[in-house]
Order: sequence, then structure tokens, then C-alpha cells
Amino acid sequence: MELHVGELRLPAILDLPAGPARGSLVALHGSHADQRSYFLYEHLARLLPPAGIAVLRYDRRPRVDGRDVPLTAQADDAAEALELLRRQVGDVPVGLWGFSQGAWAASLTASRHPVDFLVLIGCSGVSPAAQMRYATAEQLRRHGYGEADIAELGRLRRTAEAYLRGEVSRPTAQAELDVAVERPWFPLVFLPRELPEPGSWADMDFDPEPVFATVSCPVLLCYGETDGWTPIEESMAAWRRAASGGDLTAARLAGCDHLPTLDEGETPDSISAQYEKVLLDWLGDRLPSRR
Repeated sequence: MELHVGELRLPAILDLPAGPARGSLVALHGSHADQRSYFLYEHLARLLPPAGIAVLRYDRRPRVDGRDVPLTAQADDAAEALELLRRQVGDVPVGLWGFSQGAWAASLTASRHPVDFLVLIGCSGVSPAAQMRYATAEQLRRHGYGEADIAELGRLRRTAEAYLRGEVSRPTAQAELDVAVERPWFPLVFLPRELPEPGSWADMDFDPEPVFATVSCPVLLCYGETDGWTPIEESMAAWRRAASGGDLTAARLAGCDHLPTLDEGETPDSISAQYEKVLLDWLGDRLPSRR
């Protein structure tokens, strides 16, 4: 079923069970997986309806001037998607599934609006700036670079962050960036060759833990055991502190990295069978039986 989300009329697809739904969820987007056709969202639409769970997937709103969509805007759109889904499926539990950046958006939405459950894949418990310091250092490490290169990268990213906060001048930050551009590892650091305007990374210091602490619904966390983009232990610790004994489940997916796929695949065939089982079992334990 083709629908539209919110005033922006974001294109959406709703996949329904053959019979009455026992639950439903909205899929929220990774930072570079903004189309409803992304294979992880399509996988949900195939996997869950046979289990009685409806799936709504939609296109994330477009970037403006190349800047990422603020998390608050993503949460506003997710709230509209939840209301749309509720109108379609009736009085059944409605939750959010979020991948990577979408896990932050899902948590923020749940802190502001009624949500019955959260399924979060690769959810970082540190700020976007801290996550990217961790992730880019890990990429250098995995490509064989040594601690001196990793230390230089750390200084570069901290200088760039300070510039974006307005704490360091453009000439100072650009001079350091100009040196780094010549390093063989620069393509791994996810920084532009020319600095953008200060303030252009609106969510860089977003602290997710206080948001996690306001979430009262059951939460499933899934992490690939070798995730090179998310500091898993710090993230799980943040959730444990925030959950304070609530319904929190964490799964480590064997053979997976940031995606819930084997060997870092990006196709439906590469999706982890363990991930599928964890997801179906967890939802099956928390949703009502079919009517």
C-alpha cells in the first residue's frame, strides 16, 4: 500500500499481514540509507508481515544544502509516520525500528511520543562527534595504520569539531586539514577538503544517554560483534545506566559488523539468520497473539 508521511508527503509503503495485525513498526533510516527501498527496510517488509507485524517504510526528508537532516526533524517525521501507521492498523502495539543514525532518531521520538517498543540496530550511546572519532580511528587501525597516524587523526578531528563549534578560527583549522589531506589515510576520515561553515553539523554534540533515560518501553539492541562504527561497550553501558532495570535486551550478532549482515554484505542474501531469529523471537514474546 502506497502512502505519504506528514506535510512533506514523504513517499511511503505499508506492508500488511494477510490477516489482522498483532503489531506494527516504522523503519527509521541510517544516515546514508534514506530511501524506503534500502535492503534492510525491504527485508523487514518481507520478514515481519508473515509473523503478523505490519511494516511502514518511507523516504527520509531530503538534505538541505548538503547538510544532514537534524535529529529533531527526523523525530518529527517519525511521529507523523507513527500516527499514519496507527490509523491504518488500529489498536495494536506500534514501535520503531532504527538503524545507526535512525536509532538515535527512534530514541528521540520515543522520548516525546507514545511508542510501544524500540528495535535499535547499531545504536551509539555516545555523541555523533565522539562516535566519528572512534569510528575513523578504527578504520585506520583496520587498514594497518599505526598509533602515530591515529593520534594525528584524533587531533585533526578535535580541531575540526572545535572549528564547527566556533572555538577555533577557520585559518587554523584549515591549515591542519591541508596537511592531513596529503596523508594516505585521509580518504578514511570522512572530512571534506574544505571546511564548511561553523554550526553546519547541528547534532555533533547530541548526548543520547539523557534521551535513553526517558524511554519507558521495551528496547532491543542489536550490535554486530565486530562493529567498526559504534563503540559497543560504551553504548551498552549507556543504555544499562539509562534503563534502570527496565525491559532492555542486547544481542551481539556473530559474523556481523555495523550492518546485521555476514561478511559486511549489503544484499538481502547476506542478512544474518541470527539477527532474524533474535528479532522474531523478541517481538513474538512482547506482542499479543494473533486474534
